[in-house]
Amino acid sequence: MDNRQCVGTSLVPEPPAPRRRVLRRVLVASLAGGVVAGTVLMLLPHERRHGPAAPPAAGPEARPRAQVPVLTTVTYGVPAALPGLTALIGRQERLVRAQPRDARAWAVLGSAYVERGRRAGDAADYPKAERALRESLKVRGGRNTEALDGLAALALARRDFPAAKSYGEQALKAAPKRWQAYPPLIDAYTGLGDYEKARSTLDKLLALRTDAAARPAVMARASAVYRDRGWREDAVAQLTDAAAAARTPAEQAAWLAGLGQLAWERGDLADALRHFEAALRLDPDQRPAATGRARTLAALGHTPQALAAYRAVVAKQPNPADLLELGELYESLGQPGVAEEQYTRMKEAVRRAVSGGVDEEVLIGRYEADHGDPWDGVERLREEWRRQPGIEVADALGWALHRAGEDQEALTFATTATDKAKGGGVRSALYAYHRGVIEAELERYAPARRHLEEALRINPYFSPLKAPLAREALRELGDVPDEPPPSE
Repeated sequence: MDNRQCVGTSLVPEPPAPRRRVLRRVLVASLAGGVVAGTVLMLLPHERRHGPAAPPAAGPEARPRAQVPVLTTVTYGVPAALPGLTALIGRQERLVRAQPRDARAWAVLGSAYVERGRRAGDAADYPKAERALRESLKVRGGRNTEALDGLAALALARRDFPAAKSYGEQALKAAPKRWQAYPPLIDAYTGLGDYEKARSTLDKLLALRTDAAARPAVMARASAVYRDRGWREDAVAQLTDAAAAARTPAEQAAWLAGLGQLAWERGDLADALRHFEAALRLDPDQRPAATGRARTLAALGHTPQALAAYRAVVAKQPNPADLLELGELYESLGQPGVAEEQYTRMKEAVRRAVSGGVDEEVLIGRYEADHGDPWDGVERLREEWRRQPGIEVADALGWALHRAGEDQEALTFATTATDKAKGGGVRSALYAYHRGVIEAELERYAPARRHLEEALRINPYFSPLKAPLAREALRELGDVPDEPPPSE
């Protein structure tokens, strides 16, 4: 039964709006609703009056500046501080009331709503953003690239990659020399599993002539693509350069948080913690850095500090993924009752996110696979795969199929998520663990051991629940005859 509904109406040609299903059974029986992970928006300081700001020192010794830059426009690519966003929204709201036929004012307002919602973890800003951006298109259609950029950013924030692709391609067609059109398209192609287009779009972006203000955003986009290809050193180099060239504390904090995440993914806890804490000194509102710090403290065995850090994050910004992560940490500590409290809060956070149009199907599918009804996870993840077949969806669907007892089909998707020839080349400990467990269930013991060892080699701390299970599975496998990897 499919009870998803469309949100809003389009004023320009676009694919059908994503459909949302009622979330039922264990998750939230009454839930109904409506996309890098990471992407962020760039709000530039008013350079014409004040001149370019000197970049802050990179690294853990960096300190925030006393004043928030005056923000006058919004462009997908680089983050801004929450106080500056709130001030910009207030100015733009007054401006559109005074000049309701000002298409640019509506576009800036809508894009600022998108960024504030993303940064604050509040999907309630997304319907406001959509109304403002569509009003901008209503006032001036055609080459309204600012509104199209905003709609692409909104689609990405809602994890609606087909719509982001449509809006991004329209913006690029209208003005192919604008660098701002390329980053959202890269993220949209990645979310759709079209890694070749993501890479070719990056090549075109790198070939453009961009000014100093744009270069950190371009380097950060390159870092994301290199990370997806498995080029860790190149990803770190690009993001390090982006942090050094950042023009505001909030911008630098985002790139430092990204460096912390890259360090976490390779199991370098000391480096991860250093970058996360440096990011938080620059921008205390940097949620990915706060969550990353909590995760790293837990892996270091500093459990009381980790729990306090997690609780602070979810009290301020109750993000569904963070609540799921905290619940699993409590579960790993043998506290199932407290874990269930976090899962209940997660369901409420999902309810709010979906009401703002966010696609939470991957997170819901993961939750159902591990803590609820695996077949419900399979059903919703199959639909997600049909709509936007990225690597993250492949891994989640493969794991849900395994949990539902369909290991032969599960291996197909687990292979897609981990096969560098077919996918993006992401080096993920979680994906390798999932594939190893599925192979062990199919009595493919040699590849199972290889992938379980790979998971722990990539990051021995990748999950408080699953990393110990990976070690246990390896012990149970014991010494098995080696065999060459299958040619795929």
